[in-house]
Amino acid sequence: MVRREAVGAHYGLRDWLMQRITAVAIAAYLLLVLGILLFTPGMDLAQWRALFSNQAFKLATFVALISVFLHAWVGMRDILMDYIRSTAVRLVLEVVVIGALLVYTGWAMQILWGLK
Repeated sequence: MVRREAVGAHYGLRDWLMQRITAVAIAAYLLLVLGILLFTPGMDLAQWRALFSNQAFKLATFVALISVFLHAWVGMRDILMDYIRSTAVRLVLEVVVIGALLVYTGWAMQILWGLK
């Protein structure tokens, strides 16, 4: 019999649901981009710039990136909980992952909206 001890981790429906919702958002964005590529063959740099100058497309891109980051967080946290037994080491690695994802979010904002 496997004995599971509650350690304050977030097991359950919330994480499962976040993985599924973010996967749907990522898939929807990929379908959007594939549709654009299929219906606009041979896009050049000017057309890409025009596409990304549209605020709605920037927002869709940002939502897709945030979905990727949240999806990655749940996956990485689960991997760390499964394979790193030392609580101190796991905490340090989780903080590193969170820090990297926050940096990636800021970097995405800077790329999409030119924030300095």
